Amino acid sequence: MTMYAALLRGINVSGHKRVPMAELRTLLTELGHGDVRTHLQSGNAVFSSASDDENALAAELEQAIEKQFGFPVPCLVRDSAYLAAVAAACPFPSAELEGKQLHITYYGQPVDADRFAGIDPAAFLPEEFRLGDRALYLYAPDGLGRSKLAEVLSRPALTKGITATSRNWNTVVKLLEMTAPTGTAHDGART
Repeated sequence: MTMYAALLRGINVSGHKRVPMAELRTLLTELGHGDVRTHLQSGNAVFSSASDDENALAAELEQAIEKQFGFPVPCLVRDSAYLAAVAAACPFPSAELEGKQLHITYYGQPVDADRFAGIDPAAFLPEEFRLGDRALYLYAPDGLGRSKLAEVLSRPALTKGITATSRNWNTVVKLLEMTAPTGTAHDGART
């Protein structure tokens, strides 16, 4: 069995697209998954599955959510090894930063630098971003809510045709802990 994180995009924000976590846990269990747990109200769930097809798991969850709640919710499903590799590849000093200063946007497919070519990195300093494996790392020293770079990076033109959802570093570390194989610990620092 492989441990996965399901990352739901845009739920429980200002009362819109309400998906209670207890109902999400029940839904994942009814889909045949084990070890189901959720984290926060913002669309983070972990589960175990014998499947090795992240895309099929995400599609199945999207269909079940739409059937259960009556609205579409884009979902990404990533295994524990991927989550650990993306965290370990963080180009910013994660151990030295507050969780609100560092974010990862997970993408449904690989993205290349050409997509972001129109952004002048110097115009946003000290904020910075770097691309990774189906991920974008954002350093926003004043937090996401005040980040001008985050605003630009989330424009529809840059995310067109791609499922994307962001998590702050605290949530990244918590998902690592929740999906880690038994006996494995993650401290959230780069290795």
